[in-house]
Amino acid sequence: MGVKDGERDNVNFSTIPKGAKPTLVKDDSFFTKKRFGFIFNEEKQIKEAYKEITKVEDMLSPGNSACLGCHAELALRTTLRILGPNTILAIPPGCMGGIGVVGFQGGAGTKIPVFFPLLDNTAAMLAGIKRAYRRQGRDDINVVAFAGDGGTADAGFQSLSGAAERGENIIYICYDNEAYMNTGVQRSGTTPKWSWTQTTPIGDGSRGKSQKGKDMPMIMAQHGIPYVATANPSFLPDYIEKLKKAMQVKNGMSYIHLYSGCPTGWKFPTEKTIEVGKIAVETNLYPLWECENGKFKLTHKVWKRRPISDYTQSMQKYAHLSPEEISELQGIVDSNYKRLEKLCKL
Repeated sequence: MGVKDGERDNVNFSTIPKGAKPTLVKDDSFFTKKRFGFIFNEEKQIKEAYKEITKVEDMLSPGNSACLGCHAELALRTTLRILGPNTILAIPPGCMGGIGVVGFQGGAGTKIPVFFPLLDNTAAMLAGIKRAYRRQGRDDINVVAFAGDGGTADAGFQSLSGAAERGENIIYICYDNEAYMNTGVQRSGTTPKWSWTQTTPIGDGSRGKSQKGKDMPMIMAQHGIPYVATANPSFLPDYIEKLKKAMQVKNGMSYIHLYSGCPTGWKFPTEKTIEVGKIAVETNLYPLWECENGKFKLTHKVWKRRPISDYTQSMQKYAHLSPEEISELQGIVDSNYKRLEKLCKL
């Protein structure tokens, strides 16, 4: 099947890695606007994604107190634009609750209903809300959690796991900034090995966190729910497509694990947030994938992997690492990625 007349001129061949063979794929996604397109046309995808989100109303107040360069705030703003006004939102204690999204002095921080659950019961509360709407015949409501890693992988995991096992039809999004940032940068269950936090300091006898972080998206995939995905606000087209897929699921939970760079807690310049997020993907530290009904698939292939040292050098929380520790971290990244590749081939 060939490219239609006139379409070849719209392909940006400069984005195709040297020696790679462009693959013609069927692509009916919202950012392509054509039936067929080259998978390497990333620049076009980005432009069309921004065009798409600017056409819809911003559902999040511009007057919040998020830190400069907050990845999670960008992600939440995009999330609400895509989900639209027919949405019920729950945000447990954490950064997004702390910046005023759940309300301030009697006013809500969003243009949609937003609830402020406890740190440990977000999924259970949303399950009840979804069931109540279903009893009313309102199965069209998006019932969504936007929770941090502490409220997801630690305190909130019991209710999350239970809701997943029961097949509750909610969308659960975890914005993972790899620590309890709202309370002062304390380690969480997803904090990576060797990361500096206030509770895993650097000094005599301490090299940061000594344990590996929980692999939450893989843990959720093992629950057998219809849709699990990783996402990154530095790759908005990919995230938007995954949000749209999550909205279409009607037979169980959708879980999206969102990489959320934190300039304040990770100690990098605020203007580098998008760049740091890109490096996380380009080093294979945070690969972008999805699992649809048990089928794993990479959604962003890295053609030329960057060394993990490019990532550790981009922030201060890894500034203490020795060459030997960086080498060990590279081995962890490579091992995790090989496991993912094997799953994608099943």
